[in-house]
Amino acid sequence: MGLDPPGGVWCHITGTDLVRDADGQFYVLEDNLRVPSGVSYVLQNRAVLKQTLPEVFEGLGVRRVNDYPGRLLAMLEAVAPAGREKPKVVVMTPGVYNSAYFEHSFLAQQMGVELVEGRDLVLADGLVQMRTTRGLERVDVIYRRIDDDFLDPETFRPESALGVPGLMEAYGRGNVTLVNAPGTGVADDKVIYAYVPKIVRYYLGEEIIIPNVPTYMCWEEKQRKHVLDNLEKLVVKPANESGGYGLLVGPHASADQCEDFRDRIKADPRNYIAQPTLSLSRVPTLIDDNFEGRHVDLRPFILYGSEIYVLPGGLTRVALKRGSLVVNSSQGGEGKDTWVLSSAAAGKQNAPGGES
Repeated sequence: MGLDPPGGVWCHITGTDLVRDADGQFYVLEDNLRVPSGVSYVLQNRAVLKQTLPEVFEGLGVRRVNDYPGRLLAMLEAVAPAGREKPKVVVMTPGVYNSAYFEHSFLAQQMGVELVEGRDLVLADGLVQMRTTRGLERVDVIYRRIDDDFLDPETFRPESALGVPGLMEAYGRGNVTLVNAPGTGVADDKVIYAYVPKIVRYYLGEEIIIPNVPTYMCWEEKQRKHVLDNLEKLVVKPANESGGYGLLVGPHASADQCEDFRDRIKADPRNYIAQPTLSLSRVPTLIDDNFEGRHVDLRPFILYGSEIYVLPGGLTRVALKRGSLVVNSSQGGEGKDTWVLSSAAAGKQNAPGGES
């Protein structure tokens, strides 16, 4: 409240998870607006596949994704505080023990910007300054890869050693841009997710293009009763968890697990939503020495600076365990390179007599 980020942009980087059901319908599975991760896998998967199948890429006209770091840097510079001709951009990481540290360092290296921790930054004269061997240097844009709670011990969690004391004061004055803006993570809450179609309709007067997965909210008595009566058929998710943790996949759960979740829902109904068990689309996947079908979802990445850019590819996440619907890397999932063909190449493929 009371904040106005440069350009009015709050969600600079979005990773929206999409799935396709057995009926061929695409659905938005969830939104990731706090600190969406995984784009480094997109770039690395592409690098490996281009080395392995160079002729295929040339013949199909697969659209490039390796310009993402340049587009990311251009977006970060575009949302810098007004009046900064050559804005200083940094990537802020929690440190080497974070599970996504490779991505933090990889993106900083690819963009040619500094990778910093909270201890590398200090507030001086109301500005965020970076400690260097030449003295303090002003920072204009922080691509932060840490959660809101840890950004500033003077505003949020006082015990945080990851943030920068006074950072939110400088942000409130418009002296530094935080990407994504603090507070955007509210959209990651799976109860908020259920209301997105109504939110879009109310504020924009439009209907959503890709529907949400039908969602039951356990804090509403009638819907909670339906969930409790049908746990064995539903997927139950905690409202604000990530990484595939805390899920109940009813068709694959034991009676004891269902009973445990029944008690959890009754004790804290606001913290749970439930959805039908979708029959996610599958793709051929190399398992040992043969191909088998495995369930997947797709996370495209969207940048919003001076314009909106959708990466022509994305992270296809694969559930390697047979029959599993949990694609998260923290739960044993893997990634696949995702190809989007140029319009010319696609037209050639679909032409009479062309290859299928």
